Amino acid sequence: MIKIMNSIPDILKVKSVLFCFFIMITGFGFAQSKTKIEIGTIDSISSKILNEKRKIWIHLPKSAQNKGFAKQKYPVVYLLDAEGHFSSVVGIIEELSEVNGNTNCPEMIVVGITNTNRNRDLTPTHSEIDLPFVPKQLSEQSGGGEKFVEFLEKELIPYVDSKYPASPYKTLIGHSFGGLTTINILTNHTHLFNSYVAIDPSMWWDHQKFLAETTKKLTGKNLSNISLFMAAANTMDDNMNIVKVRKDTTVFTRHIRSILDLNDFFNKNKNSHLNYGYQYYKDDSHGSIPLIATYDAIRFIFQFNQLKLSIPDQVNFNKAVFTKIEKHFDNVSKHLGYKVNVPENLVNAYGYQSLGKKDMDLAGYLFQLNVTNYPQSPNVYDSLGDFYEANADKKNAIANYEKVLSLDKDFPETKTKLNKLK
Repeated sequence: MIKIMNSIPDILKVKSVLFCFFIMITGFGFAQSKTKIEIGTIDSISSKILNEKRKIWIHLPKSAQNKGFAKQKYPVVYLLDAEGHFSSVVGIIEELSEVNGNTNCPEMIVVGITNTNRNRDLTPTHSEIDLPFVPKQLSEQSGGGEKFVEFLEKELIPYVDSKYPASPYKTLIGHSFGGLTTINILTNHTHLFNSYVAIDPSMWWDHQKFLAETTKKLTGKNLSNISLFMAAANTMDDNMNIVKVRKDTTVFTRHIRSILDLNDFFNKNKNSHLNYGYQYYKDDSHGSIPLIATYDAIRFIFQFNQLKLSIPDQVNFNKAVFTKIEKHFDNVSKHLGYKVNVPENLVNAYGYQSLGKKDMDLAGYLFQLNVTNYPQSPNVYDSLGDFYEANADKKNAIANYEKVLSLDKDFPETKTKLNKLK
């Protein structure tokens, strides 16, 4: 879908107020063909640091795949244990950023990192045997976490930045040992990511020595402009609860007690200025928690991204309403740390709505704004051409349609409109 409407006659037929309610709907994000539904592609990178080839799973937002839209850049979510979580995380992000016009988070690239030796890469320190959690084989493999972080920082992130339309804002999501890695990177390599999601992290690691080191290092550390969402699953027996477990000393409750202790630390360590969110999921186990926790984490971290317009604002759209939209994206820019223009498709949609209402001043302003913000997008010139055609300005309509075809010859509707005018 290049724009909400493609021709002037269609616009003039729009009389139902329902158009205003659904103007921001952009459709479902999974790439579709006649026989397949695809949510990503498999890429790979040869790592000199790890001395192996690593597969990565890549999902691009739908707008990055639409040929007619501008080439913009997107925040990137780096996801550990991609084999288990890639499809659900992609689905959550698409639902919250694209489907039904939702803006609960930005459209984002998802980089799923698959495993080769999980016990090595996702354990930040070596641990001696610690039964029943760390048997001999795990102990022998453990402690490669710092090399894995070096791989992320010096190889994977630069590779993604160079090959894909990645913006500077990065999020890391990890579960279990992946959550342990997330806390390690937050603590010791804070600058690598802007936001962190630690889902039921294995903070019991190495007889809880890692937990003690973490709280020691984070005490007094400035974490301004960093976000963390931590989730805890219910890993207790039925005769235990969140209050009683704190007094328990058995090895089997060490996992949840360690998470509770870390949560206590974050709640007390207010001087760090960390944007911190936490949730205990009573009805979810260690295995079921990633789905619901990821959803809540994305909502928490990107709550600033949601564009809230009242129904009267949408129905009676005018310049004052658009000023609200521009201020909203100025605020989004402050949070993400780089300039975020009002999305091309949103401006385009309201441009056509204004054109349908014969508010030519506002329509012209919006279509021209898109040309200014997205000068390499064929679609913005096609829309501006429609605006000039609606105003009986044949010369400028032709010039803009020709600009479309100079950027991309594969626009049959533009060719048809151009031929009618010549």
